[in-house]
Amino acid sequence: MTAHQGSTEARPLLMVFSGLPGTGKTTLARQLALDLGALYLRIDTIEQAIRNSGALAGDVGRSGYFVANELASNNLRLGNTVVVDGVNPVTASRQAWCDVAERSGASLMNVQVVCSDAREHQRRVEARAGDIAGLVPPDWGSVLNHEYEPWSTPPFTVDTASASAQEAVAMILRKVKTF
Repeated sequence: MTAHQGSTEARPLLMVFSGLPGTGKTTLARQLALDLGALYLRIDTIEQAIRNSGALAGDVGRSGYFVANELASNNLRLGNTVVVDGVNPVTASRQAWCDVAERSGASLMNVQVVCSDAREHQRRVEARAGDIAGLVPPDWGSVLNHEYEPWSTPPFTVDTASASAQEAVAMILRKVKTF
């Protein structure tokens, strides 16, 4: 029996950030991981490490998400809060996080980050400096053409065009208290 079965202890929290590049996901996810004392998993970092290893001859595909799913699952089973930072553009990746939460006995909080001001979003993408060695940030054209499926159930959404990073973090922390 895990510590969470048959007890009144809170279940661990899996907080999954989703949204197009340049919306502010990483800024918010990093701060929330610090505020919550959570494990922080960034898909871009995992994918670049896979590329740098030379283990795959071609594109990393979904491998970064698979690695992150297992790391999250292991940490949730230990009772840790996990914050995941990734685009999560398709239903399959979102469902995989749901499956991770279910098999780990964790609560799942999906946070979609958007920037409803297209000019501001473009400015952020174009002004962005890469912070992962070897990873070239996407340009505005690739962001516009990025696959991003609609959600079947609307997630908790934060619009960084109308909220500062501090305000957005505060909104998310208020929502966390309901889990």
